[in-house]
Amino acid sequence: MQSWTVSDAFWDKVEPFVPVFTRPEGRHYRRQPGGGRKPMAARQIFSAIVYVLRTGCQWKALPREYGSASAIHAHFQRWQKGGFFLRLWQAGLAEYDEMEGIAWRWQSIDGAMHKAPLAIECVGRTPLIGGKNGRKTSLLVDARGIPLSQVASGQTYMM
Repeated sequence: MQSWTVSDAFWDKVEPFVPVFTRPEGRHYRRQPGGGRKPMAARQIFSAIVYVLRTGCQWKALPREYGSASAIHAHFQRWQKGGFFLRLWQAGLAEYDEMEGIAWRWQSIDGAMHKAPLAIECVGRTPLIGGKNGRKTSLLVDARGIPLSQVASGQTYMM
């Protein structure tokens, strides 16, 4: 099995967290019922997202067998805003805690700065002379190196 293949056992754990799309009540649509493309199955969408995350390919390089790359990316963004990935990660962490136990007696945190010269919308204009726009990523792990939390924030830093 390839590392990006979603097994039946894994899908059974993921499926309860998948957000269900509902149309707003009272909104009128011009398209006839049943018109347009048929909706993609949630498992197909999730499999495509896992493929992109595991292989590191660009969205536009997603193999056609998964469906439209732009549609998959739109679902990814919708699921991200809906908190799907956070709930999935929390459930996985809880399951790991039951199986192995999180080593709460010792934690470590580290951070990394990343350049983002075009990130003015995220961090604002640089107030410092010589300051650079960028992003700081911080990661908290337990004694075994299991990620417990991650925070990414835009900021200005000195080089």
